[in-house]
Amino acid sequence: MIRNAWKPIAAAVVVGTPAYLYYVSKSEHHQTFDLAVKVKGADGRPEMATRSLPLLPLKVLETRIREHATLNTHSRPGGPLWKYATAALSSNDPIEDANAHQIVQRDESDPSAPGDYLFFAVMDGHGGRDTSQLLSRVLINAVALELSNLVTNPQSPPTGLLQSVKSLLWSSSAQSTQSALDSDPQRVAHAIESAFTKLDTEILNMPIQILANNFDAEARKNKVIPDLSQHPMALTTMLPAISGSCALMAVFDTAHRNLYLACTGDSRAVAGVWEKTSDGKGQWRVEVLTEDQTGRNPNELKRLQSEHPKEEADFVVRDGRILGGLEPSRAFGDARYKWPRAIQETLSQAFLVGNGRPLRPPPTLFKTPPYVTARPVVTHRKLDFSDNNDSFESGEKALRFLVLATDGLWDQLSSEEVVSLVGGHLAGLKGTIPKSDLPGLVPTSTGTAGVDGKNKKKNANTGSWAFADDNVSAHLIRNAFGGGDEDYLRKLLSIPAPYSRRYRDDLTVTVVWWEDGNEDAAKVTSIKSKL
Repeated sequence: MIRNAWKPIAAAVVVGTPAYLYYVSKSEHHQTFDLAVKVKGADGRPEMATRSLPLLPLKVLETRIREHATLNTHSRPGGPLWKYATAALSSNDPIEDANAHQIVQRDESDPSAPGDYLFFAVMDGHGGRDTSQLLSRVLINAVALELSNLVTNPQSPPTGLLQSVKSLLWSSSAQSTQSALDSDPQRVAHAIESAFTKLDTEILNMPIQILANNFDAEARKNKVIPDLSQHPMALTTMLPAISGSCALMAVFDTAHRNLYLACTGDSRAVAGVWEKTSDGKGQWRVEVLTEDQTGRNPNELKRLQSEHPKEEADFVVRDGRILGGLEPSRAFGDARYKWPRAIQETLSQAFLVGNGRPLRPPPTLFKTPPYVTARPVVTHRKLDFSDNNDSFESGEKALRFLVLATDGLWDQLSSEEVVSLVGGHLAGLKGTIPKSDLPGLVPTSTGTAGVDGKNKKKNANTGSWAFADDNVSAHLIRNAFGGGDEDYLRKLLSIPAPYSRRYRDDLTVTVVWWEDGNEDAAKVTSIKSKL
């Protein structure tokens, strides 16, 4: 999130170039630009200073944008062709975002076949990458295994391996009851919610369990906290608990044509729904499928106030942040907002002090934890995989693409802009297009607006978009940070860590779309490029 405008440099005024984007060309091949950054002063307090930074070549930055971009396809006989693209760009070093995806195919003997479970997730870490990295490895497994309990004996011990999920979901003993259970949106939503909350409980309880196992009778008697800083699991368990991460997951059940979105935190899911219009040209309807879970969301503020004593109502959220500190109101980890104060102090002494990294004390206003929860809001939508235009003629709408992204994208772009950019990309737009022209080329309408819980900057309708990347997720990243305005793009992406965090966040975006063989139903064919 760009928290502060770039500071004007004194006397740095160049015709046609805003002062806050000023740079000096020292030679044809070596350019720099000046930037106001926060540094530690002589007295140890933060202060602003001007730094001259290298202006990186566009080709170098384009390589970074595309470096982690992937594109995959998945198809099954009788079903649509699935495509999914992911890209990520760091601001922190190392990046604190993460992502994951997994496809679990139904066995041919399954009575609900053909069809699959498709899982996609993005994780937005904060205070370190440990929680998000752990979630990228285990969150989908946890949800898949919880779904397996819908169709197997709930007393069966989980295996912990995703490879076992397929046999659990569609074992012969479960076939008679499967259709009635995993086709019920309410049951599935509850299973996903349960998986999120159970996993967070495990993350928070693991260090406590290790401490309990290493408290001998003598230590208990003398009330001495053992030094476990060199325990092999000391940092492995503590770091995912004390750092934090938002998580956003999409679960497509193609057999029952259901889509589930589970949101913990302020990442966002937005769908583009192609619909015909009376003039025959068509448009993309913007459907925001999640709410940003921050203190600026009135629903979250009300929930938080209801969960704490009335005397805390005025400060449980301050300046849109939990106790004035953490922005997302739901997250995995973040033990500073969950563990009681005494437990925080004990675990810090046992595991962290000996490693020279004691846990920061909880916020000043900390009284009745927990203040943050990993419990997601799970929403459900039906899917329509129509193979002809009849569904459009009858007034039905079909989801055609879904964008899952961490808040680094939504800090820069609106939901409407993202749908227009994806719609234009799917239509084959190329080149540089003025921002004011894109609505005419890729018309949109407003469906579900969602709740915007971010205090983001507002983009002016000036400048231009760039349609230059084959990967649609990399395309969104480029346009989040300047698009067709190459001068702005170069300066923003040339800012190194840690300075960059004041101007942009880590960003991860996954786009999922599907085509059922009828290209007209999946693309906006009436759009033509404007070069």
